[in-house]
Amino acid sequence: MKTAQQLIAEAKAAITEVTAREVQDALGRGEALTLIDIREQNEWALGHAAPAQYIGRGVLESQIEAKVPRDARVVLMCASGNRSALAAVTLQQMGYGNVASLAGGFRDWVASGGEVAG
Repeated sequence: MKTAQQLIAEAKAAITEVTAREVQDALGRGEALTLIDIREQNEWALGHAAPAQYIGRGVLESQIEAKVPRDARVVLMCASGNRSALAAVTLQQMGYGNVASLAGGFRDWVASGGEVAG
């Protein structure tokens, strides 16, 4: 059996992580990038990255295909970067080839001056 921390460490070793500043810079340059916030609905309602769209972690697998093509550049965001790392592994298994997790999550987005809505 594995602990949650072991699963998260394995996920982070298997995926790409990007910083909030890297995402902000890419969006500022007009690069095509889909930022998806997978936090719980109540977390989203308290504030979220302005350019993000919401797909809760609990429904990510069932809703992603209708909203985001598999060849899109996708960055997943949660509060701290752990849930998004686990979700990035899942999207890779679903055939999303250009998916990353936002290291530090929404906390780092805010700390780095990212635009917040909500």
